[in-house]
Amino acid sequence: MKIVHAADLHIDSPLRGLDRYEGAPVESLRGATRRALENLVALCIEERADVLLLAGDVFDGTWKDYSTGLFFVAQMARLREAKVPVVIVRGNHDAASSVVKALRLPDNVHELSAKKPETHELRDAGIAVHGQSFSQRITTEDLASRYPDRVPGVFNIGLLHTSIDGREGHEPYAPTSIETMRSKGYDYWALGHVHAREIVCSDPYIVYPGNLQGRHARETGPKGASVVTVEDNVVQSVEHRALDVFRWEVVTVDAGPAADAIEVVDLVRASLAERAADADGRVLAARVVVTGNTRANVAIRRDEDRFISELRAAATDGLGESAWLEKVIVQTRAQIDLDRIRQEASAVGHLARRLGAIKDDPKELAELAGALS
Repeated sequence: MKIVHAADLHIDSPLRGLDRYEGAPVESLRGATRRALENLVALCIEERADVLLLAGDVFDGTWKDYSTGLFFVAQMARLREAKVPVVIVRGNHDAASSVVKALRLPDNVHELSAKKPETHELRDAGIAVHGQSFSQRITTEDLASRYPDRVPGVFNIGLLHTSIDGREGHEPYAPTSIETMRSKGYDYWALGHVHAREIVCSDPYIVYPGNLQGRHARETGPKGASVVTVEDNVVQSVEHRALDVFRWEVVTVDAGPAADAIEVVDLVRASLAERAADADGRVLAARVVVTGNTRANVAIRRDEDRFISELRAAATDGLGESAWLEKVIVQTRAQIDLDRIRQEASAVGHLARRLGAIKDDPKELAELAGALS
């Protein structure tokens, strides 16, 4: 048995603010969520999935036009032709849209009720999916605590959009606990809402697949879905499959070894090339952070805008359209030779020698702390 579990598709997410970034591939980025969904459908067909589980936030609140829903319906129709059933719960973003509620889905798609928890059985596959959609955006009650009892003799799944025990950076919607989920006796919990992939527990498996496509520099690394392999109603494996089109990364480069700004540019170019290779043909959207104590600091800080422009030019020259620098953050500092300073006859040299002498003397340190306070 093969189960594909995805969440937080956020189809046609507006990606606000991209227009202010020079050279941003705006249209490609805005189309990335659609391309990622196409990749998800292709994965289901390739794996001959017994079911696709969508754990909330398929859409991104109120749409600008109805084409978003029509695109989703068309992709679900592809799965209907491949005889792949789909089970969905609405999350906080889905619940906010009246258009979503009016959307007419193909008959292979079952949306679990928002009024109360329910069980949807896929008898041919031997699967029972339990869950409840959000009825409103702010849902603070523990939905999982009211989920139905397991169905004997089949593979039981809990489908839930939730923040387990609170998750940093995410609103505490439909909060629940591992203990509550375990008490239901289900074989697998398919979760959504948290955009970072996480296997919370393996007894039973409680999984966040992460979002399908990273949308900004805080959603880095491979994004996609989980493929769950089941034999005799026991999970054999949970594998992550990357389905993203754009790969967001924070690329931190230590400029310490560089003697000048040109060498720093070369270090950044090499790091970007390495990350681009790891992206397997996807466009790399990179936030570059240049750090370290370096002799190049003076040259970098003298004209920081020029340095950043040189980095952008190097990225374009070396990687073309396969990489885009979303932002460059310079955090370099001057390289200080303390041994040389301690040998100086200046006031600074005297201070450096004095501080070096007292650093292991508790009494002297206490007196200095008192003076500073």
